[in-house]
Amino acid sequence: MLSSTGRSPLLSVRDLSVTFPQRDGSPVRAVRGISYDVHEGEFLGIVGESGSGKSVSSLAVMGLLPSNAQVEGDILYDGRSLLGMNDGQLSKIRGAELAMVFQDPLSALTPVYTVGDQISEGLRLHDRALSAQAAHARSVELLKLVGIPDAERRARAYPHEFSGGMRQRAMIAMAIANDPRVIIADEPTTALDVTIQAQILEVLQKAREVTGAAVVLITHDLGVVAGHADRVAVMYAGKLVERGTVDEIFHDPHMPYTVGLLRSVPNMQTAGSHRLVPLEGRPPSLASLPKGCPFAARCPIAIDACHDIEPVLEVHGAVPDHVAACIRSGEIASGALARPDIFPRPEALGEIPPLRPDATPAVEVTDLVKHFPLMKGAVFPRRVGTVRAVDGISFSIQPGRTMGLVGESGCGKTTTILEIMEMVAPQSGSIRINGTDVATVSRKDKAVLRKGIQIVFQDPMGAIDPRLPVGEVITEPLLVQGVPRAERDRKMRELLDLVGLDPNMSDRYPHEFSGGQRQRIGIARALATDPAVVVLDEPVSALDVSIQAGVINLLEDLKERLGLSFLFVAHDLAVVRQIADDVSVMYLGRIVEQGPVDEVFDDPRHPYTKALISAAPIPDPRIERARTRILLDGDLPSPTQEISGCRFRTRCPLYRLLPDADRRRCDNDDPGLRSQAHSQVACHYAERSDLVLETVSAGSPRTSPTDGTMSPGALPDHQRED
Repeated sequence: MLSSTGRSPLLSVRDLSVTFPQRDGSPVRAVRGISYDVHEGEFLGIVGESGSGKSVSSLAVMGLLPSNAQVEGDILYDGRSLLGMNDGQLSKIRGAELAMVFQDPLSALTPVYTVGDQISEGLRLHDRALSAQAAHARSVELLKLVGIPDAERRARAYPHEFSGGMRQRAMIAMAIANDPRVIIADEPTTALDVTIQAQILEVLQKAREVTGAAVVLITHDLGVVAGHADRVAVMYAGKLVERGTVDEIFHDPHMPYTVGLLRSVPNMQTAGSHRLVPLEGRPPSLASLPKGCPFAARCPIAIDACHDIEPVLEVHGAVPDHVAACIRSGEIASGALARPDIFPRPEALGEIPPLRPDATPAVEVTDLVKHFPLMKGAVFPRRVGTVRAVDGISFSIQPGRTMGLVGESGCGKTTTILEIMEMVAPQSGSIRINGTDVATVSRKDKAVLRKGIQIVFQDPMGAIDPRLPVGEVITEPLLVQGVPRAERDRKMRELLDLVGLDPNMSDRYPHEFSGGQRQRIGIARALATDPAVVVLDEPVSALDVSIQAGVINLLEDLKERLGLSFLFVAHDLAVVRQIADDVSVMYLGRIVEQGPVDEVFDDPRHPYTKALISAAPIPDPRIERARTRILLDGDLPSPTQEISGCRFRTRCPLYRLLPDADRRRCDNDDPGLRSQAHSQVACHYAERSDLVLETVSAGSPRTSPTDGTMSPGALPDHQRED
């Protein structure tokens, strides 16, 4: 099939369906008749919620589905049908012409072979004439290409010796080893920090440029798609519901589901002014699909016909390659149905509680230190070093305010909140909860103090007992305190109603709820003791963006209604800007910048903060194309490593621009926090941090252009203020 440009597609998926039989006789229709084309050198993004069929469709292309999968339709690669090939024929193409990058590189790499040997194996499998020496040399070359430092030594290392970002880069090196024509990347950045995510996406783009390969990127992150894809396909309940160019999908969506997805995403430019637009409900079960449009039950503009007829992909506007599956898409395309009216923006957020210098902080951390001994030897253990997890941090949370704690994995965020929740005398420094020093309270008073601070974890299923009905899960803290049953039951019903769940669901078990509902149950449990402070450890990072919006709105509502203070730990900067009033940025156990969230994010002064903000994707292709980006070198150093002077200098883009005399100060003097503009910054040369942007704009090597600031841009109409 020819595209509108007259080119034949390199990969053509035609009416692909994948079904998995079940013991109860109701098959799971994971993929239902999807069709799309990928042309040479093209970047296609496939987006959708968990369970929409994105990954199953990619595994079908690679021939990696389990043996019980029933596959119908056709998959054509360069005009040849892949579904008609036997294992031997498919193996010659897979890895050589079609390559895949998986979401979890640790499970995709073999732990007992070195990374270099695994890349060499893939090379020699498809080129029998290649010697072992030549294959090793090529594997080192590939590791250099994807940005692995000291590639010769790293090629002899095992997967567990690599960081998450380095493992993903090694997977990309393996994928491009044989110059494939199509690279399928299945959620390659989902578990990575924003700085490492930016590096991985840059590597994928580089691989595309070097090999000329087409890239199919499967993701739920609309910001990633906006910045890299040429075309986008949106999946829901096993089907494609919209397909078009990245600009058409983001700026002129015709399908209500796409409109809802885009409006539910927190945007770094607009976050914090209004509540997010939630996509209520959950996708239907693929084992028992409803009649008609599968999105009808969640669609705010559904009419009776939507429940009877499942629409097919059709052109509804002026662009022939932009198709959508909705019987009302014509009204949306013509403007008769305005997108902001389909998913109206909720009311504005309440006023941020003012800072009151005389008020007792809800949480006050002063010069907190937590080091761990690094031991070696199983029989005769000996100390060989020190892990400086937290190394002298200070911050305070005012009553009724939210402080965001951000930074890369390994920077000390989790250790910080565990030290606060532990309520024991810290190794050094002090922790005060509502004015009380935790090191000085008695055991009895500590029990009272503990009621005033609770925690919500990242994984609600891992934090609650699956054997208890949710009513007992929520009231368990009250049972421990000896609260009578009648009072517990009253409180349980009140809490379920408070977090937006039906109190009649109290006898159900956790596995009967969706991810977003389970997180609401975790929040209800945390509120059972009427705390003044709630610690939120990545509470929405494991949720789909549509569900995430509802949980964030709930937290904002609870904060306003109950006057709660939040310590919000996250790596998604747009989410932090949406919910936080103040922010502290951590790097290697230290706080490098802190202040009001808008001031810090609009005018970051520390080079690390600038890099974090520049790496955070924005769900708008026009803005993403115009942005400049700072790419940090490598990964976060180990907290066991002793770095003299400024700890960030080994990756600092500003450090590389300074004259030798100024660098010596960075080499020898560890900067403390000092006032700079509206925030406190731990940088000797914070006033010169704009040098990074000026140099980047001029095309400095190892940096892509980025601006730490968020200048207003043209937003698509579905993201504008109503």
